Amino acid sequence: MSDSNAFSNSPYFDPATIGPISAAGLRVRKAMEGSISGLHRSPLHGVSPEFADYRSYTPGDDLRNLDWRVYGRTDRFYIKRYEEESNLRAYIVLDASASMNYERKCGTKFLTAARIAVAFAASLLRQRDSVGLHTFNTSGTNHLRMSSSESQLSKILDVLGRVSPAGETDLATVVSRLTDQIPRRGLVILISDMLTDLEALYDAMGKVLYGGHEMIVIHVLDRDELELPFKGSVLFRDMEGTEELFAEPPAFRNAYKKAMETFIAEVSQRCRVAGIDYLSLFTDEDAGHHVSHFLRERHRR
Repeated sequence: MSDSNAFSNSPYFDPATIGPISAAGLRVRKAMEGSISGLHRSPLHGVSPEFADYRSYTPGDDLRNLDWRVYGRTDRFYIKRYEEESNLRAYIVLDASASMNYERKCGTKFLTAARIAVAFAASLLRQRDSVGLHTFNTSGTNHLRMSSSESQLSKILDVLGRVSPAGETDLATVVSRLTDQIPRRGLVILISDMLTDLEALYDAMGKVLYGGHEMIVIHVLDRDELELPFKGSVLFRDMEGTEELFAEPPAFRNAYKKAMETFIAEVSQRCRVAGIDYLSLFTDEDAGHHVSHFLRERHRR
């Protein structure tokens, strides 16, 4: 399938989300190892470049990096890409557990989260940065290694097209393991509803920061989870387990709403105290607008 078909056929390729986020851009707030140009500062100089891949020649490229052997075989100009040219190395961690499949009015949490993930990836690739993707639940994982190649976005859409949210969430284990898979200091973007063992997750995120990486958390929720708008007797079922509860929401709505507000505030505070950039977002909100505003505010700090 061509890239254009992959984009147009995917529900996760949403120009209304991609446009504002790509315009805002995604930058690191600390100097990154291996960066020699572009948006990101580097503390290192004189490092021998390591060959990474190829990209199509564009006017203004250094002709010394043209690969004449490839030209001889294909009659097309390609530029050798080096690892240091990928100024930022980012990993997007996308929650694909069953709770992300909740939907009532505005599409699932996973739909919103995946569209944000694709928008982040498009923005990074536009900047010629490297991006990888890891989707996870206890039923399985999908791992796409980091790349800055022109085909990476279509590969990401292909991975997302095969994902069906299911199973439980073990965010802590996934985040902890990823720290060892990023070879140099980079950026980890976690997109999740954060319905998990939070203390274990905080420890794992601390490991990410200790490794010199920066981290962004996008906390995606459905507004029903905050406001509990149901009337009459309702059967509540745990989407990631087997527990069920038959109850009348009006009887405990205020207490539940207060507990959810406390949960969101706690996650926000713990992230910010640790130096993690945090944004909470409901599925009925304009993701492109809110995330792009968040990124611009992040750039100013």
